[in-house]
Formats: sequence, C-alpha cells, structure tokens
Amino acid sequence: MPQPIPLLALLLATVCALTACDNPPPDTHPDQPVTKRKVIFKQLTRTLEPMGLVARERQDYKPEAFLANAQELAKLASQPWAHFPPDSNYPPSRAKPAVWEKAAEFKQAQQGFEAATQQLLRAGEVRDMALIQKAVNTVQDSCKACHDQFRRN
Repeated sequence: MPQPIPLLALLLATVCALTACDNPPPDTHPDQPVTKRKVIFKQLTRTLEPMGLVARERQDYKPEAFLANAQELAKLASQPWAHFPPDSNYPPSRAKPAVWEKAAEFKQAQQGFEAATQQLLRAGEVRDMALIQKAVNTVQDSCKACHDQFRRN
C-alpha cells in the first residue's frame, strides 16, 4: 500500500508550483532588450511613486527632494524606448504587438510621456503645489494610456 503524502509536503509542493507560475521566462535575447527596458520602467516607477504621494498629500512636500525626483524622472523618460527593437516581442515581454504595428502611435505616446515629465520638472522648479498635482496626474495619465494601448496585463 502506498504511503500517504504528508500534508506539509503536499502544501509545500503546491506553493512551489504556484510560485513558479508567476515567474516569467528568462530573457534569452543576446542583447536582452526586454530586461533592459523593464529595469528602466522600474526606476521610473520608483521615482514617480513618492511624487504621487506628495501630490495626494499622503507624504510631506520637501521641495528639494521632490525636485531631485522630477529631475531624475525627466532624465529617465527617454531611456526605455531604445530597448523596443523589432525583434523584442518575445516572453517575458508584456508589450502588445501594437508597439510595432502602430509605431507612429507608440512614438506619439513616448513623446507625450516625455513632455509630461518636463512639465512636472517645471512644476517642481516653481514649487507650486497646484501645478505639481496637475503635472503628476498628467504623467500618471500618460503612463496609464500607454499601458492600456501597448501593454499586456
């Protein structure tokens, strides 16, 4: 008669199997464009998040720190786009084919995002909270619009 599998071992195996489902496949492309753009997008997110907290009055406004983040965001804003070459739509990419099929629209979304980050930088320089709130919303709306059109969930 076969031995029953201990409950703990069964739970451990289930957790390991479920965890493996969340791990994306490795980036096997020689230049790793998917990995490179993901790193930049994560930097963009980490830079924008504290500014969003300030804009929503969930974190104190510290003008110098805010301005430093706005400068960093503006610097990063143009960087991920070079990592979307035509041959980079493979797992673990979350980009939709529309990135390459609608290249002009994707370029327009990039330019809109970069312009929004420049607007946020200017708002940070003048230290006007109403302008900052509006500019943060514009950047976030730009991110969402691009994700809706060009990114798989």
